[in-house]
Amino acid sequence: MVQELLGAIAAAGSAGLVYLAMAARVVKQYERGVLFRLGRVADDVRSPGLNLIIPFVDRLQKVNMQIVTMPIPAQEGITRDNVTVRVDAVVYFRVVDAESALVKVEDYKFAVSQMAQTSLRSIIGKSDLDDLLSNREKLNQGLELMIDSPAVGWGVQVDRVEIKDVSLPDTMKRSMARQAEADRERRARIINADAEYQASKKLAEAAQQMADTPAALQLRLLQTVMAVSAEKNSTLVLPIPVELLHFLERGNRQPLASNSDGEPRSG
Repeated sequence: MVQELLGAIAAAGSAGLVYLAMAARVVKQYERGVLFRLGRVADDVRSPGLNLIIPFVDRLQKVNMQIVTMPIPAQEGITRDNVTVRVDAVVYFRVVDAESALVKVEDYKFAVSQMAQTSLRSIIGKSDLDDLLSNREKLNQGLELMIDSPAVGWGVQVDRVEIKDVSLPDTMKRSMARQAEADRERRARIINADAEYQASKKLAEAAQQMADTPAALQLRLLQTVMAVSAEKNSTLVLPIPVELLHFLERGNRQPLASNSDGEPRSG
């Protein structure tokens, strides 16, 4: 009798352990559990830790609440200024409502992926090439809004969308390179012309100063001779400006005109 009782207790204990093993479910810290009882959502979302369910009646489905990084495949489209481009991006999203993510959409990851690809093609068609290349922050915000609007109803929140790369045809790359080269050449010519204009103004002022003071021209000539002679050249060709001859001529006339009767002195 005692053995039968011990056997019954052991059998009951074994059945209890089996039941506990079948009923116990562990939900991790980054997960939430949605309990389906006979096909219907029962109770609240299960929090992390040990949770017990009714075997063969309840089914606990876990949902990852971490941020998901999903690359958007490269999409080819024509921009608003008729340029064919290929654009790829990446979207960061996470589940904020585990129940809606399981009940309202069949596969929320696939749904977000398809919505992201459609939105990316739409952004390409609405944007110019210059916006895709230099104004990506604004396009990222518009793309995030387009994806997040329907995703909110699925219990999904889009945190950020980034355009990674914009691929252009080789002909367009060469055209852009020629355009950039021509723009740099234009800026260089403008800078050179402005430098010539400023130099001409300074030279005009210097010429006016020398015209008012002819001795300055002779001093400048002597400075030029000194600068050239420092190079130790064997031959020196020095042009004599006409103004210097006029200066020397005026210097010779002044002694001749200084006699008392007003006539030039004879030698």
